[in-house]
Amino acid sequence: MNEINIDAVPENIHWGYLDAALKPIRTVESGDTVVLNTLPAALKEDLPPDVSWLTADHKEALSKVPLGGPPGLFVNGPVGPHMLTGPIYVNGAMPGDVLQIDILEAKPKQDWGFSAILPNLGTLPDEFTNYQRSHTKIDRVTGTGQCAWGSEVDLYPFFGIMAVAPPSEWGPVGTPEPRAFGGNMDNKDLRPGTTLYLPVFNEGALFSAGDGHAKQGHGEVCITALETALTGKFRLTVRKDLSINMPYAETTEWYMTMGFNMNLEEAAKQALREMINLVARNSSMTRDDIYMLLSMCADLHVTQLVDINKGVHMIFNKNYLPQSA
Repeated sequence: MNEINIDAVPENIHWGYLDAALKPIRTVESGDTVVLNTLPAALKEDLPPDVSWLTADHKEALSKVPLGGPPGLFVNGPVGPHMLTGPIYVNGAMPGDVLQIDILEAKPKQDWGFSAILPNLGTLPDEFTNYQRSHTKIDRVTGTGQCAWGSEVDLYPFFGIMAVAPPSEWGPVGTPEPRAFGGNMDNKDLRPGTTLYLPVFNEGALFSAGDGHAKQGHGEVCITALETALTGKFRLTVRKDLSINMPYAETTEWYMTMGFNMNLEEAAKQALREMINLVARNSSMTRDDIYMLLSMCADLHVTQLVDINKGVHMIFNKNYLPQSA
């Protein structure tokens, strides 16, 4: 299998939206590995005062990539700040298939990040109303960030957005909202060593990634993480033996299911239903027994509270499956 490196140059980037009509930047075979260099989810006002912090590829993208696509493009939903690298066309992927994404690496590619409070957004929009931004120096050698207020944080890099293209009939879709195609899931547990599964809606799957986070808590309460640029390595495999309606993930130790809904309780119910279905597919247990087992052994996490559709994910350790499963 091949390993293909893709740079964060303007012709490889789309800013703020996903669209099945986007021309693929590269075609790969099922099982190939792609190394995606990405740029941060930053508008011009998010940049550090010292422009020497900016990488050359980021400067070029800011000057040449149109936010929200070319003039005249109508994007459904709000346009996001997310610069995405892609889309990647995976040979053999067809609607109804599943794209398996083995997340192999996620490493910072720049020496700064930022966090922000945005008026009318976040979990407490009525209490934090001032426009605030803070820039953090990132030490890629020690894997730490030095916050402006004096805290040192250990880095835990992951991609906030991993997505296939949405159904073509939806047209261009803004990036802020996670949905069945993945997108802005902002899930800190989707990190290297994890395998993500996304339902395919278009020929070639059309995979994109971006929205690098150097550090984020569950909830992402103020609307930003420690936003930065990452280089990611992904192995992309077409799975014709699977059929799913929602993203899920796994490691050698656990399964993870997800729910997205404007209502947090409904998102939790969706994550739970998806886990019941996943365990049922991978065991001989009855649904009643699965429901009781999950109540004993599975954990629901608030993924994020700030992306229009709130996110909840459930994690269940595979060791609790019956040995006969």
